Amino acid sequence: QVQLVESGGGLVQAGGSLRLSCAASGRTFRSYAMGWFRQAPGKEREFVAGISWTGGITLYADSVKGRFTISRDNAKNTVYLQMNSLKPEDTAVYYCAADVRPYSAYIRRNTGDYDFWGQGTQVTVSS
Repeated sequence: QVQLVESGGGLVQAGGSLRLSCAASGRTFRSYAMGWFRQAPGKEREFVAGISWTGGITLYADSVKGRFTISRDNAKNTVYLQMNSLKPEDTAVYYCAADVRPYSAYIRRNTGDYDFWGQGTQVTVSS
């Protein structure tokens, strides 16, 4: 069982920045690929960014490439999402998720490929 707790969301003006954190329980966190997803009202949950278990491979949605950065600190069992140059269309509830296939070489984009989810944190970007 993996428990994930997101934090760092809030209200920010367009062009501003936020850093989301996702704290994970469990000694095996470091063997899992992790992902960030978001869900806006009336829309499906979508992939934002993913990171391999080593942190050496990252993957981004086209809509956030160049503005968002995913990273992880395995010593702290935490994954981060640094969000810069925020836009109103980034407004959503942001979720972190764990893909518990250990030492996987792949970063998956589909929600169905992730086994554990946090409760989400709201990000609101005003224009």
